[in-house]
Amino acid sequence: MASHAAETDDGAFGPEDQLFRIGDLAAEFGVTLRTLRFYEDKDLLQPRRIGVTRLYSRRDRARLKLILLGKRLGFSLEEVRRMIELYDPEGRNKTQLKVALDKGGEQLQRLKDQRMEIDTAIRELEQTMAVVREMLSSST
Repeated sequence: MASHAAETDDGAFGPEDQLFRIGDLAAEFGVTLRTLRFYEDKDLLQPRRIGVTRLYSRRDRARLKLILLGKRLGFSLEEVRRMIELYDPEGRNKTQLKVALDKGGEQLQRLKDQRMEIDTAIRELEQTMAVVREMLSSST
């Protein structure tokens, strides 16, 4: 992964921040460049630009990790955005944690409901296939 020193407020680069090129993040997280640009268009990521080069900060990398986790868990991008926006670097983030816990509980219940529906569909399909096999074997 390529890293660079970050630009400070006065335009100089400081060693404390690590920057990532778009291709580095795409490869690390297994997403396309288009996906990263999409998240940028949705204001979920805010890379710096030097010419045509996008440089993502550690903050952007952490946000991307949360976005992908949220999507994998079934949250919408808007839900992920709202949870991320509650982050307060100066505080204890109780509100963010409470919202995440509440949303997580709701999503967990949705996934359990979906699993029950899928299990039912699997049982019904297995029964139907057994009947069809029986019909095929008895017709020969």
